[in-house]
Amino acid sequence: MLSSRPPPSVLPDISPARGEIGCRLGLRQFSTSQKEAVRSKLPISPLAGEMSGRTEGGVKDRGAGVVFALATALAALPTSAFAHASDGGHVLLLPTGYYIAGGAFAVAVSFLVLAFLPPAALDNFLRKRLALFAFGDRPRAIVSLISFAGFVLLIAAGLLGSRDPLSNPLPLVIWTLLWAGFTLLQGVFGDLWSWLNPWYGPWRVASRVFGLQSDEAKPSRLPPWLGYWPAFALFVAFAWFELVDPAPDDPARLAFAAGIYWLASFVAMLLFGYGGWSKRGEFLTVFFSMVARFAPLERRDGRLSLCWPGAKLLAAEPLPLSGTAFLLLSLSSVSFDGLSKTFFWLGLFGVNPLEYPGRTALIGVGSFGLVLTFVLLAAVFTLAVFLGQRLAGDAQSFGKTAGLLVWSIVPIALAYHIAHYLTVLLVDGQYALVALSDPFGLGWNLFGTANRMVEAGIVAGAESAWWLWNLQAGVIIAGHVLAVVVAHGLTWRLHPQASRAALSQLPLTLLMIAYTIFGLWLLATPTAG
Repeated sequence: MLSSRPPPSVLPDISPARGEIGCRLGLRQFSTSQKEAVRSKLPISPLAGEMSGRTEGGVKDRGAGVVFALATALAALPTSAFAHASDGGHVLLLPTGYYIAGGAFAVAVSFLVLAFLPPAALDNFLRKRLALFAFGDRPRAIVSLISFAGFVLLIAAGLLGSRDPLSNPLPLVIWTLLWAGFTLLQGVFGDLWSWLNPWYGPWRVASRVFGLQSDEAKPSRLPPWLGYWPAFALFVAFAWFELVDPAPDDPARLAFAAGIYWLASFVAMLLFGYGGWSKRGEFLTVFFSMVARFAPLERRDGRLSLCWPGAKLLAAEPLPLSGTAFLLLSLSSVSFDGLSKTFFWLGLFGVNPLEYPGRTALIGVGSFGLVLTFVLLAAVFTLAVFLGQRLAGDAQSFGKTAGLLVWSIVPIALAYHIAHYLTVLLVDGQYALVALSDPFGLGWNLFGTANRMVEAGIVAGAESAWWLWNLQAGVIIAGHVLAVVVAHGLTWRLHPQASRAALSQLPLTLLMIAYTIFGLWLLATPTAG
């Protein structure tokens, strides 16, 4: 019987900054004292100047053929979970097959329990609110202006500061604190982005200076037929830049991209109105507002209250086709981010993961994969909704049904986001604290963190990898279970009869079970690059 925490073996050598794979030959068992000795010799921080996981990677070629054969053989074992961290990679022999089976079982059981639960019981349970306190919007413009000032400083740091992405605050703030960390905050605390985004304050100032319409609640001047397609197109560009572009972490390159995007969005807000463009055109606002619907905090008419996670999704209106596509893209893009680094994906295109050629050589493959992942997810989701309608004899339009049920994707997308970026947030978040104290590399120590030692060891070692795997797996399973709950509540809006609601949701539940298996497999399979 396999132990849940076996000694680490020194297989592919993983750089915490780049995710590169090197090779250390030799597999042997360690005693407890030997393990501690090995751990004490492992470096606890990456080498200075290394690029983060989104930039080009290389390979330290030492016996790559032998190690590749060993890694391939181990990858074929159905019960082995590989957890990579720090400078020395560890093969953590967890009973992955049991985890995957257990996760799928949990999602299936949640569906069966809800199928026999009276519709009114769940609805009444999720409608409960606990009022907290009220506050107004008067400081909102000031907070946004402060955020804008910080954004300007970050752009300046990107252009004038260090060329090292782990020393320059711009890539660390955008990719780690904003994209990885702030998404989690939105899912927990609600719509913080409406206060912290760097457009609202400047837009209010410009509206007063130029005498423009300053009420964001007034009808949008954006043509209704556009729907969410502007936000969708911009999200595709963002995902491509993050996942496919050779150097999205390059500070100067990122500064130009972020600066141009801010300016273009600001002009669009002046032309079409802040409310119109931010709600349907500015992809970050659209994404964060959708994620915020999952949060257990709700603010209505100025009053903050507690609610159950995901409860606000049950009151959502059906999304148009463009909104449905946007939500599916939010899940498919983070799924491809994980898939694109797996030995399986690279092997499909004849790429040796131990001789990773870098992102420049894989631009075509990455672009194809990004599109393919979205198309496959959209096709499977469409099929699940269509089959559900047929099983339930649904007279509702397909667009309305799909636009409503797609809200059940939000818990899954949030769970994948957290699980996928957890290690990035834990390590690169520390680099961000250091870089923010000295944004221009001039020896400053603004926040007292410039000399902080980065503890990359927080994700290193067999024990850390064991806890990380369990946490990530738990988040993914919980996200799918909550998605089943949300989907049940939404199907009851379409089918008041419980039996028809359960039948209509059955194909979607099978899709969620399959995606649970896929998500846990992504966590367990070897990765490179």
